[in-house]
Amino acid sequence: MQKDAYTLILEAIDAGVYRPGDRLVESELADRLGVSRTPVREALQRLETQSMLARDGRSLIVASLDHNQLAELYVVRAELEGLAARLAARHATPEEIRVLGDMVAEDRAHIGDPVALSRANKRFHRQLHLASHNRYLVAQLDLVHRSMALLATTSLAAEGRGETALAEHQAIVDAIAAADAEAAQVALRAHISKAFETRLKLDAAGIGRSRG
Repeated sequence: MQKDAYTLILEAIDAGVYRPGDRLVESELADRLGVSRTPVREALQRLETQSMLARDGRSLIVASLDHNQLAELYVVRAELEGLAARLAARHATPEEIRVLGDMVAEDRAHIGDPVALSRANKRFHRQLHLASHNRYLVAQLDLVHRSMALLATTSLAAEGRGETALAEHQAIVDAIAAADAEAAQVALRAHISKAFETRLKLDAAGIGRSRG
């Protein structure tokens, strides 16, 4: 199925083609995407409504998150992802649990490659969301992770974070496999807390906002 302009622009932001503060020009986007300006205009309006884009005079730029917005995002993410892990421990099928475990094992090959590890991290969390078997929760988590695209780089680039994050993923999978809802929720929330802590340290060091 052919992707629409909205999806293509959103994916470009998520991939870092357009970063926070970058100006989006309707005509340039239409040329890049190979579509007419009307669907691009509609997509930009939709993204602005969703706070993915912001006004800078008459221009639209990719939005960025200030410290308070970042903290608020992580509070919501920890709560929702923790609930997803709790529900996955109750409802995930044996096949879904094996897939999550295989992802952790395979992702070890990406340690030292923050970009690849960030993509793998997104796949893991998305698979975990689906394992909750709650469509409404998955929809809300999609919105949260869309906002994560407004963070310019990956916290997985921090020294040692990739290996630690995968160990945290393994602890989450182990708890889900044991059908221990409480342990799964605690492990997931601890994982998000550590990611937030790493992000704050990167910001304090002036390395920039991070994603992952």
